[in-house]
Amino acid sequence: MDWVGAVVQGILLGGQYALLACGLSLVFGVMRIVNLAHGVLAVAAAYVVLWLTVEVSLPLLLGVVVVVPLFAALGYALQRGLLNRALRQGELSPLLVSFGIGVVLTNLLQETFSADTRSIAIGDLGTAGVSVGPLTVGVFALVTCAAGVGVIAAVQLFLARTRTGRAMRATSDDPETAQLMGIDQRHLYGLATAIAVGTVALAGAFVGMSTQFSPTYGDLVLIFAFEAVIIGGLGSLWGTLWGGLVLGVAQTVGSQLDPAYGVLAGHVVFLLVLLVRPSGLMPRTVTA
Repeated sequence: MDWVGAVVQGILLGGQYALLACGLSLVFGVMRIVNLAHGVLAVAAAYVVLWLTVEVSLPLLLGVVVVVPLFAALGYALQRGLLNRALRQGELSPLLVSFGIGVVLTNLLQETFSADTRSIAIGDLGTAGVSVGPLTVGVFALVTCAAGVGVIAAVQLFLARTRTGRAMRATSDDPETAQLMGIDQRHLYGLATAIAVGTVALAGAFVGMSTQFSPTYGDLVLIFAFEAVIIGGLGSLWGTLWGGLVLGVAQTVGSQLDPAYGVLAGHVVFLLVLLVRPSGLMPRTVTA
């Protein structure tokens, strides 16, 4: 039964990883770039939620509601102000720009909040559990997993069913033809990044509630998100969900073998997927 519990906990953890990786997958699927500031933005959102709840005394839920659109607006501004210009210089430039954004933001967080670890208090929610047969599942873990699945489903529905989403898919498939049809690529790229940063802000809030974090924690967040995207298949949102689940289960099963093997087991599975199936478990772009 311990092994069953480890798998269940891994699935719930995978939902959090999928939520973290959703924006990374979306940006790559639409623009074919990897945002290296992704993890730092998640941590920055956690700090903002912490500040709003502690210093401004906002309720936790309201703090999260404020942070998500705030970071979405930040993502749009970053894309329109920096990344769109970098895209005109080739594929390497956006990578370097996002790396620079991450470095600057990490140092700003460290100067503002110090290098001490923090966490967002969630009260009784952190210890509440639901009994499922012989297993007890944490309520917060269930909420986090449900949020991950819900966000990925919502973004996929947006891409498939809305006019703006279809325009994003068309721009990703053939930017030149889309531009000839009157589609404003700069605005669409800004919207895609806004959605991506908004979702990672939500993920960052959940990370801050589930564990301790510091300004440099974004590096680890980026690694987990990137591994989930690669395992699932670059640009595939449903693949990202499966990639997060596989990574989460690998880590919890590895921890069941030995507490020191948890993160290592996830890395090993990531490397095995690269060796056996380099295109990922679901090698389909977000535009398909």
